[in-house]
Parts: sequence; structure tokens; C-alpha cells
Amino acid sequence: MFQAAYLVAVVLFAFSMVVPASAAKPNVVIVLTDDQAPWAFGSAVRSGQYADVPVAATPNLDRLASEGAVFRNFFCTTPVCSPARASFMTGRYASELGIPDFIPQPGHKLYDASDEVRLDPDSTVTIAELLQGAGYQTGLVGKWHLGDWTAPGNEAFHPTRHGFDYFMGLTGGGTSPDNPSLEEEGEVRKFEGLTTDILTDRAIGFIERNKERPFFLCLSTRAPHGRWLPVAPEDWQPYAELDPAIPKYPGLDVSRIKKMMREYLASTSGVDRNLGRLLDALDKNQLASNTIVIFTSDHGFNMGHHGIWHKGNGLWATKKQPPGEYHNGTRVISNKYRPNLYDESLRVPAVVRWPGTIAPGTVIANTATALDILPTLADVAQASADPKLKGRSLLPLLSGKPPEDWNNDIYAEYDMIHYATASLKCYRTDRYKLVRDDHNDGCDEFFDLEEDPSENHNLINDTRPEVQQKIQELDALLRRHAASE
Repeated sequence: MFQAAYLVAVVLFAFSMVVPASAAKPNVVIVLTDDQAPWAFGSAVRSGQYADVPVAATPNLDRLASEGAVFRNFFCTTPVCSPARASFMTGRYASELGIPDFIPQPGHKLYDASDEVRLDPDSTVTIAELLQGAGYQTGLVGKWHLGDWTAPGNEAFHPTRHGFDYFMGLTGGGTSPDNPSLEEEGEVRKFEGLTTDILTDRAIGFIERNKERPFFLCLSTRAPHGRWLPVAPEDWQPYAELDPAIPKYPGLDVSRIKKMMREYLASTSGVDRNLGRLLDALDKNQLASNTIVIFTSDHGFNMGHHGIWHKGNGLWATKKQPPGEYHNGTRVISNKYRPNLYDESLRVPAVVRWPGTIAPGTVIANTATALDILPTLADVAQASADPKLKGRSLLPLLSGKPPEDWNNDIYAEYDMIHYATASLKCYRTDRYKLVRDDHNDGCDEFFDLEEDPSENHNLINDTRPEVQQKIQELDALLRRHAASE
């Protein structure tokens, strides 16, 4: 592992698009939601990109997209909370960081104090550390979920040891949607009200305190992670009488999924309402014109897609477990969980607004991943980042000048160690997707995304020579990429 002292000293990536040295450094605000599917975004559904889902009431996210750029193919690299967040914050794959699955917090039935996992501040550099070193005041409000710092002796793992000057929020991976227990000024106490509202209050306070100097704020919401209710009346109203469209799947528990869909989208609308409050605060303080706003999520979500709900550690949403050892050509390894790297789990909403740099209404079809956020912000802040990171600056895409050789392939991974066991790796091109499970025989998958964009027909055992040739080609790319981690 690279040491932090080395990482911050190395030369900046050589990118084709850089910020002029004379330009004032823009503020950076990231809204990182929890479990938000790419289809839980009204204008994305209205664009025709997604079918068999309702149109979410997200007027503020829709507004942000109309004022900036929206990515249609933005992916995480591990579709579960802790590893996804570790990759997002460091620009490195979770397997490099020793964070394979979600990190159980104290009080969780899987918590083991003798075998704790966390993001090591001595061998990593986060976005916050990078921007802090470039002169930014840095703040994190909400969820971190990259290791426990509450036990005696664990103080070194607090978010403020990872580059954040200010922290207020969750001490673990979850809390209730209302009346939560949160840390503020080093003290954990119970708050009254809706969690998303409380966190946004603190995010706005951070903006107002730091408006006279460059700042980096990450508002990492708890929602729309379950439990979804309660929400504010105005967030529930669009769905109160809705008979939502849901994915079609044999044996799906339709009434349960429709109920969950309404609650999930209401939680999403609570996030959107608070996004509006945050954008209003930037306007009120005359900061919008010099602030980059990035809205995205840690990973995607399934709601009946493929017969499951949840994310990479999906749970069956059928009335009965799929019958037989095999289902749709893939072996069933658990009577409850469905480890997966489906696009619904990997793809996330991603919107970036930067007035004067990004043309309003920009739509980006090129593929990008969470690994690209850190090098992009290094470019923006004229800061040094490790040139060996695998992410790329997104500034060429955002400025409307995508390189002709932009590679749309992605590599993703997930080692599920909690509740079920799987070792998943995938290599995805614009046309094909190969998933290997190195732990479970019979669980490999191959999809032709052009003919089967919903990933319903596993072709791994298709004997046609052209199919087997493509499988071999992607397997070589997958193995080469995995060996480089």
C-alpha cells in the first residue's frame, strides 16, 4: 500500500483538460445518497431510459440535471455500502483497501471487536485530504460507514482523521429515519425530527460558516436506505394513491413490492426536497455560480428487478424461493440472498452542475465510475493525486469534449462475506457483460446487453462459437484487471 506522505507528493495526473492556474478555486458540494437507484430519478425515467418503474417526484434533482450534466452510465465498483464508499472517497477499488463487504457497527449482530475492518488513514488519501491540502475547508455531514471510532483506542479512525475539518452525523452504517442518534461536536445524542432534514440543517450551516473561503462539503444522506418511513407529508403525497409500475418477474410478491416501492420513493423525495433546500442556500449566499454540485449515490438498488430487492447482497422478492437448484441458468446459492452484480445494483444517478463550465442540459452517454470523482476534483483544485489510480478526470466529458479513445469498459467486484458467500467479479463493455463467481460453481453469467439490456437471459452455457469467443475475450480482460488490483 502507498503511504499517505507519498500519495500527496506525487505529480498530478496528465489530463487533456485542466483548470487554468488563474481561475478561482470553486467550492465543491457532493450529495451522496444511500441506496438510490438510477431509476429513482424523475427525468431519467421520463427520458425513456427505464421501464416498469414509476416516475419519482424529484423536481430538484431534475432541475439540477437541466442546469448541468447528467450521466446515463455512471457506475459504482462494489454495490454495497462500505466498499462502495471506500472506493468513492479514495479512488481505489475496495479490494485494494481490504473492505470486501459492509462493516457491521457496534450493536449489530455481526459486529466483532476483535476483527474490525476500517479505512486506514495512514495508507490512504481521501477526497477530503486532497482538497484540504489544496486550501479547502472540509466538512462531512451524515454517513461515513468506513470503520468504528467510538471504542476506546479507535479515535484515529474518526472522519476528522481522514481530512474533514468538520463532522456531524452517523457513527455507524445506519440509524432511524426520525429522532436519530447522531454525533455532533464529539458527543452522541438523540435529535428530534426527520434525519434527512436534520442533516441538511447542519450542511447548510457549514456552507454559511464557510462562504468566505473555498469549501468542500459532502452531505452523505442516510435516505433512501431502509427503513423508509416516516417521511414528511409532502414527501408521501405523490405516492399516497399511486398504483406503481413495477418490474415483471415470475412469482414476484407484487403487493409487497408495490408497498415497498411507494415507501422507497417517498424517502427519495425527502432527499430531493432537502436537495432543494441546499441549492436554495447556495443561491441565497450568492455561491451557486462558483460552486460545483455533484449528486450521486453509493450504489444502485433493485425493487423487484430479477426477482430481488436491495443491492449487491439482494434478497429474493418472490413469494417462494425460485424452485430448483438453477434459476434462469444461474445456480441458487442461498434461500434468502442473491449476491449479484446486476446493472441495477451497479448503476447510480450522477448529475454535475458547474455554471460557466458545464453547458445546461448536457447528457453524457460515456461510461464513468465512482473511481473518477477523486481525479476529477484533483484536476479542479490543481492538487496532486496518485498517478497510479485507475480513475480518470471527467472534465473532458463535462466540458463537452470527450476524447475519441474514451474507454467505456468497467470492472466491478463484490466479495460477499456476510449472510452468504460469493466472490464476484465482472467485466462490462458497451455490448457484453461477464460475471464470474470464484467461490460458487455454476454461478457465472454472460449477457448480451444489446439484445438483453435487462440481463434476463444468461448465455454462459450457450454453445454458439461466437458467444464462447466473446466470453473468452472478456474473461481475459477480467482476469488481467483483477490481477492488477
